Amino acid sequence: MAITAAMVKELRDSTGAGMMDAKKALVENDGDMETAVDWLRTKGLAKAAKKSGRTAAEGLVAVSVSGGKGVAVEVNSETDFVGKNADFQQMVGGIATVALGVDNIDALNAADMGGKSVAEVVTAKVAVIGENMSVRRMTALTGDQVVSYVHNAVADGMGKIGVLVALKGDNEAFGRQVAMHIAAVNPASLSEADLDAAVVEREKSVLTEQARESGKPEQVIEKMIVGRMKKFMSEVTLLGQSFVINPDLTVAAAAKEAGVEITGFARLEVGEGIEKVEEDFAAEVAKMNS
Repeated sequence: MAITAAMVKELRDSTGAGMMDAKKALVENDGDMETAVDWLRTKGLAKAAKKSGRTAAEGLVAVSVSGGKGVAVEVNSETDFVGKNADFQQMVGGIATVALGVDNIDALNAADMGGKSVAEVVTAKVAVIGENMSVRRMTALTGDQVVSYVHNAVADGMGKIGVLVALKGDNEAFGRQVAMHIAAVNPASLSEADLDAAVVEREKSVLTEQARESGKPEQVIEKMIVGRMKKFMSEVTLLGQSFVINPDLTVAAAAKEAGVEITGFARLEVGEGIEKVEEDFAAEVAKMNS
C-alpha cells in the first residue's frame, strides 16, 4: 500500500521515531500502524528517539593510539552514572578503536563496528540503558610519535578529560608530561601563529582601553600594550606557558631540552560547551500547583 506523509507523521508523533525510521517501519509492515510501532520498538528506535530531546552532557572521552596516529572521542550520556557502566565503557572503547580508521565524526558514525554502524550500536545501547547518548566529537592527530593521557581515568584509556600530543622526535615520557600539563592548564592554542585572530584582536582591544585609562602618553601606552600582549601569549599558548613540571622553563624550552618538537595537541573534556538545563524540582512542583 502507498505510504503517505500523514501516516509517517502519525507514527512519528506516537513513537518519537525519526522520519526515515518511521517511513521504513511503515514500508516494511505494509502500512500497518500497530505492527510498525512494534517494529520500531524491536529495533530500539522508538525508545531511543523519544529521548533525543534530553541533554546528554555527561559521558566519557576515550583515547586510542596506533603508530603515529592518535584519536580522542567524546561519547555523551545524560547522567554521570552511565559513565561508570561497564557496558557503556566497553562501547566507548570500541568506538575509539574504530575511530583510528576514519578522519571525521560523520565517517565515524557510519563506520562498521561488529557488523553494525557506530550510530546503530549507540542507538541499540540507548534502548538497553535507557538514556540518550551520542557520539559528539572526535579529533585525530598524527606525528612521529603521538602520546595520550586521560585525567582521572575510570577505565583504561577513558575518563573526563582526554589529551593527545604529537611530537617530532621520540620521547614518550616527556610527551606524557606535556599531556598532563595540557589537561591541567587547557591552553588555547599551540603557538601564537595558531591562535584565533578574533581572540587576539579582542584581547588587544581590552588591553588598549585599560592602558588608555592610565592617562599616559600614546608612545608609553603602545609599549604597555606590547608588554601585556606578550604576557597574554605566554598564558594562553602551550609553547609560551611555564611548564607545570618545571616552571622555570617554558614548554617550548622544555621540549628543546627533551630533544623533541611539539607539533600539535588536542584536549577533549566531557560536556564542554553543552548548556546543561538545571532543573529546580521545588520550583517545578510549585508551578504545577499554582
